Amino acid sequence: MATPVLDKDAAGAPGPSSAESPYITVTFRVRRFNPEVSAEATWEDFQFEIDPKERVLDGLHKIKWDLDGTLTFRRSCAHGICGSDAMRINGKNRLACKTLIKDINPEKPITIEPIKGLTVLKDLVVDMEPFFQAYRDVMPFLITKDTNEPTRERLQSAEDRERFDDTTKCILCAACTTSCPVFWNDGQYFGPAAIVNAHRFIFDSRDEAGEQRLEILNDRDGVWRCRTTFNCTDACPRGIEVTKAIAEVKRALITRRY
Repeated sequence: MATPVLDKDAAGAPGPSSAESPYITVTFRVRRFNPEVSAEATWEDFQFEIDPKERVLDGLHKIKWDLDGTLTFRRSCAHGICGSDAMRINGKNRLACKTLIKDINPEKPITIEPIKGLTVLKDLVVDMEPFFQAYRDVMPFLITKDTNEPTRERLQSAEDRERFDDTTKCILCAACTTSCPVFWNDGQYFGPAAIVNAHRFIFDSRDEAGEQRLEILNDRDGVWRCRTTFNCTDACPRGIEVTKAIAEVKRALITRRY
């Protein structure tokens, strides 16, 4: 068997590898805010090498671990399920763990900032309590009139299950709600995510509190604040037809049929 040898250039030195490095130099332009230091937010650039097939979350990890340990952001599962790492990337709400660097024009600085409409606590971390309060207000759980402990599962046909299948996919990342201009201007609006989670139970044939939820959303800060801009649908990382779900709740309020 022949022994492999390195190619040599004219000077006799080993030549470059036939496979070029996959790494490119990128600039992350991150909006920084630390209330203990300043009341004003600032932009800070971080330049580093990374494989463009990596995700924005991987780039943030590189900054956190190698360049500046004070950078603060949320993340958990890193696989698009927990919804923790929603942020504005190049001006659009996205999950950092599902956004590949090669897909967001890495030749230019990549801007990263917190989602809008919620109070920024530090860097990319926002106060999610108003968002989750709206979620709790629509009672996102099964309610039945039977107070006795069930002795068997509550059966449902495949057709009835399909009726609300789309809205079961919500991961509460807040990407839809914080992309809504109505929510930006008035934090009292329930927001798309709360309405989507109400939809999931309003149209569930096993649930018996649809009328109650509809009345909650009939409030002046409920579904009628929606202006049908489709920002929420575009922002949803799970592909939920959010605007359609809101329209179906509006129709149910008018017709009382669901």
